[in-house]
Amino acid sequence: MAAIAAAVIVVGFPMGAVGMAVLSFESPDENTGVIVCSDGGPGGGSQPIDRQVLDADSMDIARTIVDVVRQRRLPRRAAVLAIAAGLVESRLRNLDYGDRDSIGVFQQRPSQGWGTREQILNPVYATNAFLNHLVALAGWATMPPGAAEQAVQRSGFPGRYAPREQQASDLVAKFWAGPDNPVPPSGGGLQPVSATPSCPDHEASDLPVRPDDEGQRSLPLSFAYPADPRESAAVRFAIAQVGKRYVWGGKGPDSYDCSGLMLASWAAAGVGVPAGTLSQAHAGHSVADIGQLLPGDLLFIPGALGTAAVPRHVGMYAGHGLVVDAYDERHGVILEALTDWTHQIVAIRRIVDLAAPSPPPGGNQR
Repeated sequence: MAAIAAAVIVVGFPMGAVGMAVLSFESPDENTGVIVCSDGGPGGGSQPIDRQVLDADSMDIARTIVDVVRQRRLPRRAAVLAIAAGLVESRLRNLDYGDRDSIGVFQQRPSQGWGTREQILNPVYATNAFLNHLVALAGWATMPPGAAEQAVQRSGFPGRYAPREQQASDLVAKFWAGPDNPVPPSGGGLQPVSATPSCPDHEASDLPVRPDDEGQRSLPLSFAYPADPRESAAVRFAIAQVGKRYVWGGKGPDSYDCSGLMLASWAAAGVGVPAGTLSQAHAGHSVADIGQLLPGDLLFIPGALGTAAVPRHVGMYAGHGLVVDAYDERHGVILEALTDWTHQIVAIRRIVDLAAPSPPPGGNQR
């Protein structure tokens, strides 16, 4: 216990150290268009873009937006417009607050029909919602800079989008693989997708998996979900994903990586968390000792590619001595014994303050 308590002291490591430690990234090869992978996370860590530095979380979300656009076979222009809107609305962060009931990357409003709070707080859903509105606009791909974003967002500050398009274009260039896609015919491109990047196992665990962990699909008879409704919703969602595939950068609904599972689980509770492990290690507030664990707490270990100072694998404490995590490509989402994790835990983060009221339920952008 003393060793664990000492290990979790690193939860306060400065954000700047994280950004400096992971400057590598993955990008399309100029000749082949094939994504070149590295250990900087799905977004490649913090990066200088158009003379501004975007943190690892923003880069992860930019990558997610590009993946969704590519899988819907929409043109690069759609990714530029979506990222420009996200830069203006949230600086590409998964915010769980905003003007009135605006939330998420695009500050979409549940009260205006953009989806429930739980849906909007998943960047994959939010990107699909933005694109659905975009492709429904006649001539969206040839509108003047800023016009298409404004038509979708209906902002009170319409002049803010056009100046961000160059920065958005630079971001798309980092992640786009292969040739451009044609503009779909009227009514085309409306099929939502799940983002499934192509790089393997970059946030995978390296803990030994016991045979009983590999086969564990059911909870013990003594298991009870937590009383707090937010904790309960997050834990229920995470456990319901057991058996699904691990895909690096995946945020659901069919596949996840470790941080994507944490994001989707807390989104199901109406709570926004950052998109990647590097940023989730600073979400909420620290828990000083493993003896203070509560269901829903995030547990960080170095994983296959991380270190104690920069942990790269995260799981959720589900209660009753169990951890749920998206382990790796072979095992997918599994339940593990907390005792298998304790000697590796370097940070514990509590996402919600139980003394604070729950957020209002989603009703339905400007």
